[in-house]
Amino acid sequence: MTVAKTTSTKASKRPPIHMIDSEADALTDLALGIEKRMPQVSELLMREIGRATVHKERHVPRDVVTMNSEVDFIDEASGAVRSVRLVYPSDADIASGRISILTPIGAGLIGMRAGSAILWPDRDGHERALTIRAVMQPPRAA
Repeated sequence: MTVAKTTSTKASKRPPIHMIDSEADALTDLALGIEKRMPQVSELLMREIGRATVHKERHVPRDVVTMNSEVDFIDEASGAVRSVRLVYPSDADIASGRISILTPIGAGLIGMRAGSAILWPDRDGHERALTIRAVMQPPRAA
C-alpha cells in the first residue's frame, strides 16, 4: 500500500493521471455505452480517458488508482475518510465498499495517484475536493 501526506496537497481541477491501456479501451466502451442514459458520467469518464497518460499494465506505478484498486480518500468538504474498491458496474455493491466506475466519484478516482487531489462534481453537481490517501493494488498477473 502506498500512503501519502495530505496536509500540503491542494486540490486541482485536473491533476495528471495514468491508465492501463486495456482498461482505457474497456472504459471507453463503457462510457460510450452509457452516453444517452448517463451523459454526465459518460462525459466525465471520456474526458479523463482522453487526458490520461496510457501505459502497459506493468509500467503503471503501483500508487495509481486502476480498476479493482482499493482506495482510501478524504472528502475534504466533510472530512470523511472513505475506503472503496473501484470496480466495473456488474461488481458494484456500495454496502460492501465496491463503487462503480460509472459513478461521478468512480470516474474521478481512476488514474489518480496517492497524494493527489481533485475538484470533482458529486451526483448533485456540487464540486468536492477529494484527496487520495492510499492505493492498494490487487495482485497483478505475471
